[in-house]
Amino acid sequence: MTQQRATFVGLSAILLWSTIVGLIRSVSEGLGPVGGAAMIYTLSAVLLIFTVGFPRLSTFPRGYLLVGSLLFVSYELCLSLSLGFAATPTQAIEVGMVNYLWPGMTILLAVCVSRQKIRPLLIPGLLLALAGICRVLGGGEGFSFMQIGNSLYSNPLSYGLAFSGAIIWAVYCVVTKQMARGSNGITLFFMLTALALWVKFFSSPQPEMQVSTRVVVSLLLAAAAMGFGYAAWNLGILHGNVTVLATASYFIPVFSALLAAFILDADLSVPFWQGASMVSLGSLICWWSTRDK
Repeated sequence: MTQQRATFVGLSAILLWSTIVGLIRSVSEGLGPVGGAAMIYTLSAVLLIFTVGFPRLSTFPRGYLLVGSLLFVSYELCLSLSLGFAATPTQAIEVGMVNYLWPGMTILLAVCVSRQKIRPLLIPGLLLALAGICRVLGGGEGFSFMQIGNSLYSNPLSYGLAFSGAIIWAVYCVVTKQMARGSNGITLFFMLTALALWVKFFSSPQPEMQVSTRVVVSLLLAAAAMGFGYAAWNLGILHGNVTVLATASYFIPVFSALLAAFILDADLSVPFWQGASMVSLGSLICWWSTRDK
């Protein structure tokens, strides 16, 4: 496969991942936050078995299997449940935007772990991303601390899970680079996530599942977006232009909000789009600050 074609395949993964917020929320509206997420990750795990394959666990570093599994499952639970427990579709999109603080957090943590010198653009990039989240949570009023507080107070569970997920995923990215030694446990991790969600589903009362054509279609698309997204990304990273893929990936918050608004038929304000753009730009600045001259 040529580099140009592999890069195109990698870019398709970014498009697939950008649909996740809207699709997870759409499925949870019919199957419930826990049941919907359990179905998505179960089908995604099946797809990954056929696209990526099941890894030979005997070749994996034991520390990575334990720590990587725990971090990955924790993150996916935070992501899926934060979207599922959102009160409205618009709030789900806002919650998804909070989760996209992870790129800047990952870069900051990686710099600290490797004891590199913090470059001048890193901190402004992080602050810009945080300011973008504040603008998103401010609603139509833009930067309003009262409105931000009201938004967080209205659903601390969803926003808290999303923010926790951003931190967990940043730690996972750094730990994977340090401990994985080239191992790819994504199929196993999805299976463990599905198992954890099913345990939660059967161990506590859940709302009745409302199956409809829209929910089934969203379920299949969500599973495909996750399963095929990881497969396409791996191919792009291995054989494509990594710089192009890395740069494009930092625009996922904007793509995600745009597609989620379409899928969920949500009306987003101008300040929201300004905030989403600030999150993407801040993350891109963080990444740019770490590039070698």
